[in-house]
Amino acid sequence: MKCDVISLENKKVGTIDLDDSVFGLDVRGDILARAVNYQLAKRRAGNHKVKGRSEVSGTNAKPFRQKGSGRARQGTHRASQHRGGGIVFGPQVRSHTHKLPKKVRLLALKTALSAKKAEGRLVVLDAATLKKPKTGDLVNSVKKLGWESALVIDGAIVDDNFARAAANIIGLDLLPSQGANVYDILRSDTLVLTRDGLKNLVERLT
Repeated sequence: MKCDVISLENKKVGTIDLDDSVFGLDVRGDILARAVNYQLAKRRAGNHKVKGRSEVSGTNAKPFRQKGSGRARQGTHRASQHRGGGIVFGPQVRSHTHKLPKKVRLLALKTALSAKKAEGRLVVLDAATLKKPKTGDLVNSVKKLGWESALVIDGAIVDDNFARAAANIIGLDLLPSQGANVYDILRSDTLVLTRDGLKNLVERLT
């Protein structure tokens, strides 16, 4: 399928062919959901922790004698039913990561790209480069292009001037091609691929 290539000045500078095996797939919500859950699970710190009865402070003495008091027998003040006692079955430090087959991850990335293309929110940019790292110049270009929330995926190496200028703009994110992922693609309104980024993605996914 054909797609127009534009410049940062919002002028058409050519056309490019998009690979149907990457940008023409049916959108499967189940695959996208699995990939997003996989990514977000890997980001979780998993450092939540409560103290059990063996970890809380307290005396080792028996609270009161076993028989004769009329109360239920107790062996320690550290038990969970006492104030200040340990927590039963509370959260412990652990990893939330889980496995997702590589083929499913690749299919999810293709599906995310196809979804943006189907929605008409895929833009191919000639090059993401600036002569000087001036945020004001890039802001003007973004306004001309009408990008409110955009993810720009460049080639293996991003332009330093463009990266510095984009870092100060809310709603504009920049990634190298190897950093392209399903979650960031879906959460942005507009997906912007440079010529180099598009080439690297197609090589990676085919």
